[in-house]
Amino acid sequence: MATTDDTEVEQFGETLRGDLIQPDDPEFDETRIIYNAMIDKHPRLIARCSNVADVITAVNFGRAHNLETVVRSGGHNGAGLATVDDGLAIDLSDMTGVRVDPETRTVHVEPGCTWGDVDHATHAFGLATVSGIISTTGVGGLTLGGGHGYLSRKYGLTIDNLLSTDVVLADGQLVHASENENEDLFWALRGGGGNFGVVTSFEFELHPVETVVAGPLFWPIDDLEETMKWYREWLPEQPEDVYAFYLIHEVPGDPFPEELHGENVCGLMWCYLGPEEEAEDVIQPARDTAEPLFEHIDPMPYPVVQSMFDDLYPPGDHWYWKGDLVYELTDEAIAEHERFAEVPTPKSGMHIYPIDRAVHEMDADATAWGHRDATYSMAIVGVDPDPTNEKRITDWTSDYWEAVHPHTAGGSYVNFMMDEGEKRVQASYGDNYERLREIKANYDPDNFFRVNQNIEPAR
Repeated sequence: MATTDDTEVEQFGETLRGDLIQPDDPEFDETRIIYNAMIDKHPRLIARCSNVADVITAVNFGRAHNLETVVRSGGHNGAGLATVDDGLAIDLSDMTGVRVDPETRTVHVEPGCTWGDVDHATHAFGLATVSGIISTTGVGGLTLGGGHGYLSRKYGLTIDNLLSTDVVLADGQLVHASENENEDLFWALRGGGGNFGVVTSFEFELHPVETVVAGPLFWPIDDLEETMKWYREWLPEQPEDVYAFYLIHEVPGDPFPEELHGENVCGLMWCYLGPEEEAEDVIQPARDTAEPLFEHIDPMPYPVVQSMFDDLYPPGDHWYWKGDLVYELTDEAIAEHERFAEVPTPKSGMHIYPIDRAVHEMDADATAWGHRDATYSMAIVGVDPDPTNEKRITDWTSDYWEAVHPHTAGGSYVNFMMDEGEKRVQASYGDNYERLREIKANYDPDNFFRVNQNIEPAR
């Protein structure tokens, strides 16, 4: 901050409609914290933007004063890339407008929204778009990284449903990006993360989604090998209305039966989009494969399944996660999953999310997302509210990932990565990486937006 003085900071604050928060302000500690309590950083300035003009002002200030600048939407990024030490945090969390057009089946979303905000607005019209599995996740970060969830087998990735954006670039310009305007930027934003600017508006396509049949089914952990091998054969044959991700977890407390609390289990989290009367026929093969310990699968409004994990994973837990995209669940990989099936803490676990069907219908170079031909997106998460367990969850996650990584595509969904370096970023984008570097050079040649899964501009 040596390039600024108190007068410049004061003038900056006066130009904002939102608040400029500094370390001496009483709300600083509450404002600076993010979802992952393992990340404890102290920005020099937090600009709580109220509108696009505030975003432009903040970007211009950060660039003019050579401040390391970060952009925060929902603050869920596991690697802590929504905050920074001694720099400028552009906080978008007050920009929460949502406007649904039921006739065109589209929704315009401001970048401070969570997916719960979007689901609330769209469900009133019997509509939804693709997002993740925790409704408190920010729209901005999930979308720019690619986005996948319960609707992905039928409707693709979140970026496949993105129609247009408004973006503040590193030079302070506001531009529109879509298939017909700034097409190269739009291509890069669909999976390229926060490398290219601050998105101030997202326009998404919506789909008819109202009531789904959803919920968990748990098997004894001793059935992991049998059920995972069944899952790898069963899932690819299922129509796009069938979604179920595979999980390894310890059974938490309520609302689960007391006799299961603390038990390690494997299982499926279901979300069936087809006719309710056909759901039993879809689920029964899972019961036939191994006898479930527990299941609670019912018709429910789509926002209910979207928020089902919210209470289990509130803000303030300590997180360490790693992921990989996966082509095939080989016997060798399944043996490693079995080896690490005893999770270290009640909130830790492993999820295998299906990303086939509609995701595969897009060409490999249609968006920046790498590895369009992957079948699954795997996440290994070490989670606990107690900071003294950080080493336990970090070691388990790292060891587990090291064991299964040789059996994967080599790259990850970038939203499931910690700060893992350039080679890992390159592996995640695959053949799209060099094109991303060229576009980065056009829109952010000085790498102003670098606190992210960073793509170095081509020189």
